[in-house]
Amino acid sequence: MDDLSSSILPVLRGGLGNLAAYLAAHVLLCLLPAFFIAGAMAALIPKEAVTRFLGRNSSKVVSYPAAAAAGSLLAVCSCTIVPLFAGIYKKGAGLGPAVTFLFFAPAANILALVYTGGIIGPDLAIARLLLSLVFGIGIGLIMALVFRADDAAHDLATDHAFAERGAGMRRAALAFLAVWVALLLAGTLKLGVLTGSYAQIDLPLADAQAWQAALDRLVPYDAAKGEEGVSVHGVVLIALLAAIGVSAWRGLETIHEGPGAWTWASLALIALTLLVAALSVQAVPGGLRVGLSGKFLGVAAALALLYAIARRGLSADELRDWLWESWRFVKQIFPLLVAGVFVVGMIRVLVRPEWIEMLAGRNSLAGNLAGVAFGVFMYFPTLVEVPVAKMFLDLGMHRGPLLAYLMSDPELSLQSILIISAIIGRRKTLAYVGLVALFSAAAGLCYGAWVDGASLLALALSVAGFVALLAGLLALASRRATSSALERV
Repeated sequence: MDDLSSSILPVLRGGLGNLAAYLAAHVLLCLLPAFFIAGAMAALIPKEAVTRFLGRNSSKVVSYPAAAAAGSLLAVCSCTIVPLFAGIYKKGAGLGPAVTFLFFAPAANILALVYTGGIIGPDLAIARLLLSLVFGIGIGLIMALVFRADDAAHDLATDHAFAERGAGMRRAALAFLAVWVALLLAGTLKLGVLTGSYAQIDLPLADAQAWQAALDRLVPYDAAKGEEGVSVHGVVLIALLAAIGVSAWRGLETIHEGPGAWTWASLALIALTLLVAALSVQAVPGGLRVGLSGKFLGVAAALALLYAIARRGLSADELRDWLWESWRFVKQIFPLLVAGVFVVGMIRVLVRPEWIEMLAGRNSLAGNLAGVAFGVFMYFPTLVEVPVAKMFLDLGMHRGPLLAYLMSDPELSLQSILIISAIIGRRKTLAYVGLVALFSAAAGLCYGAWVDGASLLALALSVAGFVALLAGLLALASRRATSSALERV
């Protein structure tokens, strides 16, 4: 019995620790704004504004590069991008462009590429960009081809769902959405102007360092291994997050009946918590040092603008629709996220770093698939995967499987797979997961072959041949679909 408990308790502790670290560090300034952005997309953007660039009938030359370009600006992980993916997909984006957006944003956003180049090398960053772009668009095209009937039905369903909305998007609604995106960027970008403190105060809490030491023992912190730990600041944020959950359940579940005291309480708590999360808080001898960072100033300015726009530019119906859609996304996604993060934390306890050199020390198909598997079961939030990749490299992982890991880790976390399945269904999710795993392994093989001395021209021709084959298949499928439609007529 003692042996069983000694083997199970560390695994459970790993799951709980991973969940606590995630809730403290990533939900508030990353995921919470993403939910509100997704809600604004669903409630305020006319379908025509989305389908003009990302619709299933839009020009592929426009829609797929536009999806990748939009994703490149967002320094977010797979969990944060999923609500945004859900927002544009619900609003009428074609499955193919939406999947390209879902893939490219966490895999090759600008910040991740710069960080990869600085920590591991510019060659890997360039390979990550080019192969993520080519294969991200390829995955989207294949998904659109394979599920074209479902995509057409989804397009028709969104026509009915949003038939009553006007075609033009009002400036106030566009400004409201843009400020939420600015808030997300202010809270997540790792720029000196945002992370630096411009003023600070020491709170006289003599036990602060003892509290932090106790938290470090409960939830280990090691940046080299991707362990984020939980700070005293994080504990406060988790408590505030729980308070938001209670008040939002009471105040947003019945928002269509009109806002009440619980609604205003939840919105006030959300604003307060975002501000607290943006502070720089550190345990020091004699107390807590609270720094007024550029992030705090940016979040405060964004919240003030949001309040002004909501009060003067949006109608009561628009605000109710926005809050309901945001809450609906939270209910659909957040429970699956919590479960997935907990399970991944338990699995990470069981995965040994010594396996890395044995499984992924050479640029083989098995080695690259092992890199993909590490990406699934050792998920790390955005940018954290880069120092972890450096650790893998130091432990003996070949640079080919390393690229496969860097392309799959932001995409195929267990929690994101669960959430995507709830949005587009199991069949499409299985196809997406299989394609991402296959293409990530193929990217690793190509890059690893170049590292091992293969001709760049031969590799470029191989990728070009793949694209040409894909284009031919799409053209053939398009002609057959047109012929079938003409025969039915």
